[in-house]
Amino acid sequence: MTLDNRPLFKGGCQCGAVRFTVEGALSDASVCHCRMCQKAFGNLFAPLVSIGQASLRWTKAEPARFRSSSHVERGFCPACGTPLTYEAPDGVALAIGAFDDPAAIVPTIQFGVEGKLPYADSLPTLPMRDTTQDHAALPWLAALESYQHPDHDAEPTRSS
Repeated sequence: MTLDNRPLFKGGCQCGAVRFTVEGALSDASVCHCRMCQKAFGNLFAPLVSIGQASLRWTKAEPARFRSSSHVERGFCPACGTPLTYEAPDGVALAIGAFDDPAAIVPTIQFGVEGKLPYADSLPTLPMRDTTQDHAALPWLAALESYQHPDHDAEPTRSS
């Protein structure tokens, strides 16, 4: 999506309490393997994209923040815990997975590779299957009701 020929990106946390809009071109997209990012994301690595010169606006509540080091604060949703930001003196980066269209943001570099878990490079060689191929889980999946915020802003309702 664009606004006056400027890219427009939207995203937020999984419960929808924190939402954002980024207007303008995003900068460097990366994956960080350092131990601090692993812990902050509760994951093998942290996929992040710098907002660079683009304009970030919080359209709902702002994230809560945790100072993870003497130089960095990490933003997260205070309601559901979704990791959202990496805020350093040189700028703000957003979690790629928090964008409504994360597939549009492709990492171009890996940082902190000294902390990369030894099996990370072998993940693409693991067997893969679609969720619906787990036949034992199909009844459970059919009854599953998601409470996650959709990957778009809610449409305003009209009062009559």
